Amino acid sequence: MSETLIEQLEAEESMFVQTAEGIDSDGGTITLRGITPSTLYFSDRPQRIVGHLTTADFVDLWSEGENSFETDPPNAVLAFLEPGDDVPEDAVIVITNPRLDGGDLSYSVDVLEGTVPAKTGPVTLFIDPFGRPLSPVSVCGVRRRERRRMRRRI
Repeated sequence: MSETLIEQLEAEESMFVQTAEGIDSDGGTITLRGITPSTLYFSDRPQRIVGHLTTADFVDLWSEGENSFETDPPNAVLAFLEPGDDVPEDAVIVITNPRLDGGDLSYSVDVLEGTVPAKTGPVTLFIDPFGRPLSPVSVCGVRRRERRRMRRRI
């Protein structure tokens, strides 16, 4: 992985998106079954950068850079469909220790909000930027703002 790409991803506050056919979970670990071979990254305004890197490169990137995910594990939102559901559900988690095994990607998890089921159908994992777990552009930062706005409406 090039140092330039790592610096670019950090500077742009890029967020990451991974999709899979489903998950298996034992409470402390999730395994994304049938993970797509590429991980999308994107940044908010003003740059609006979009790109892809292989999921294997994303796992290799985990410990790289000054604000690595290994040093400061990211928050993530796990959006999923349980069998028979029409509307997705979600859980806010902290992910650590990624392990890629063929078409499956596992993370150790700590659940911050919601419930992670033992098994799901299609799943999307939205991962916060490097070293900024509650920044305004982070997935969890957006959810925090939404909760604050909802409380103000009540």
